[in-house]
Amino acid sequence: MAEEIKSLDALKGAVEGADITPGLSALEETINREPVRDAFGRSYATGKRKDAVARVWIKPGSGKVTVNGKDMSAYFARPVLQMILRQPFSVAGVEDQFDVMATVKGGGLSGQAGAVKHGVSKALQLYDPALRPALKAAGFLTRDSRVVERKKFGKRKARRSFQFSKR
Repeated sequence: MAEEIKSLDALKGAVEGADITPGLSALEETINREPVRDAFGRSYATGKRKDAVARVWIKPGSGKVTVNGKDMSAYFARPVLQMILRQPFSVAGVEDQFDVMATVKGGGLSGQAGAVKHGVSKALQLYDPALRPALKAAGFLTRDSRVVERKKFGKRKARRSFQFSKR
């Protein structure tokens, strides 16, 4: 900073004189996203939730969802978990247009359903970048970072202490 700006008018003049087009071109490059698909026309993404990690491939199809070689209704028996898996498609407005093949490891069923949802959302926005704003607004592209807190020594659980005994 060679010169010191002491008023708002001087700051305004300095900003108007500055060339800001390189910043705009970088912004335009990030806005113009290209679809990412493999040779088979599929998009791949990894989804994570708690301790579960899901590898998800999507391709145009009839809406069939396969998780670890089983149908979605057989793997996730609870209707709530099935609803979680269908959320990205309903928000993006592409129900029954994509087939999903997912492999998921780790965690429990709830964490696995969240991991598949995260992976499907990321794969959808890679397949069709126009779907990104709707998925981003719904918060489906953000990894839910909440995990179980570890147990501490001298405690019964993470924060729960042993029962105090006066005598």
